[in-house]
Amino acid sequence: MKLGVLINLYGGMPLKDALAKVKAMGVEAVEIGAGGYPGKAHCDPKELLADPKKFEEFKTTIDESGIEVAALACHGNPIHPDKEIAKTFHDDFINAILLAEKMGVDTIVGFSGCPGDSENSKYPNWPVIAWPNDFTTILEWQWNEVLIPYWKETAAFAKAHGVTKIALEMHPGFCVYNTSTLLRLREAVGDVIGANFDPSHLIWQGMDPVACIRELGSAIYHFHAKDTKVDPINTAKNGVLDTQPYGKEITRSWIFRAVGYGHGIDFWRDIMSNLRMVGYDKVASIEHEDSLMSLDEGLSKAIASMKEAMLNDNKPADMHWV
Repeated sequence: MKLGVLINLYGGMPLKDALAKVKAMGVEAVEIGAGGYPGKAHCDPKELLADPKKFEEFKTTIDESGIEVAALACHGNPIHPDKEIAKTFHDDFINAILLAEKMGVDTIVGFSGCPGDSENSKYPNWPVIAWPNDFTTILEWQWNEVLIPYWKETAAFAKAHGVTKIALEMHPGFCVYNTSTLLRLREAVGDVIGANFDPSHLIWQGMDPVACIRELGSAIYHFHAKDTKVDPINTAKNGVLDTQPYGKEITRSWIFRAVGYGHGIDFWRDIMSNLRMVGYDKVASIEHEDSLMSLDEGLSKAIASMKEAMLNDNKPADMHWV
């Protein structure tokens, strides 16, 4: 497995400098923001597709860095009930697909999105309970009338343009947020849909990442290396559902941490080993969102932890038992 990073972490510096910086830290691959929430600091697909010279400069910068592009990141809500917002996210995703085709990249990372509760909604509505029955009615409308039709069409477009892996991040607030919802959408749409496996969002929901890895198996298309620390004191008082700003670390029920600062190294060794057991051996892409650490310190510490936990040599074809 190769060590990677979501490079928009250094969106404030030119791509050439950002690539050189992370390479010097031991990174072998990158995930590049190409629209949506990750932004377009290093990569504006619409611009690159329209200007051959800019595309060649972009490609040359990457080639000369010696770093692999593992995926393009285009997280957004393309089924947002506000049609203008939805179109912006959708157009970004389509352009990311077209750019990935031109680059020879087969994986786009994103969110499933979440619609409202009807055609007349203004904001997304994320049902998380079966009763009152209104929530079940909303949920079925979202899936049958919006989510599945959208992703059937978009997945077909992606496949036609060489993107065979749409890696949806299981993230609360969107229709796909756990293993069962990911697999439900995959069953409805096809195997172009898979998971961007980010343990951090699963941890605070009370899931065991290893159990989720075993359940998803070959449906894992990308991996985000990010940790979460659940605060036992605040959780004991308020549970894990927390709408406080992420910057209020002392009172939140959980916060995102750099790898190794939410859980010990054995936890991460187990994750890496189970990823290998289910056949995932691509890239572990560090996503740094630790609000207690600077960009450089957080990434450096995450890299150190991942280097200790990762399995780098190829899985042996044959073992010699003494």
